[in-house]
Amino acid sequence: MVFNTGAALLDAIVLAVVSREAEGTYGYKITQTVRYAIELSESTLYPVLRRLQKDGCLEVYDREYGGRNRRYYKITARGQAQLNLYEGEWRQYASKITEIFEGGINT
Repeated sequence: MVFNTGAALLDAIVLAVVSREAEGTYGYKITQTVRYAIELSESTLYPVLRRLQKDGCLEVYDREYGGRNRRYYKITARGQAQLNLYEGEWRQYASKITEIFEGGINT
């Protein structure tokens, strides 16, 4: 992708992905889903997950899977509120950009 992805957009995408699973989801699956929209390495994702956890947007728990513990991330009420804010901001931003691309704005 030729567009840079800022921290807020990356946070919004990660929160959206995590919010899709009521019981939470694990890091590798988050990475694979985020890669649908943007190129992302696991080494980029995990600091984002830690920051969102530190900010109270995600809670973390471990669950056994195949004889190993797998770390799961689940959105919190605070994270859902932040995601709602991001979604509203994104819709306004995308609408304005689309309007410009389609020639609907005159200065």
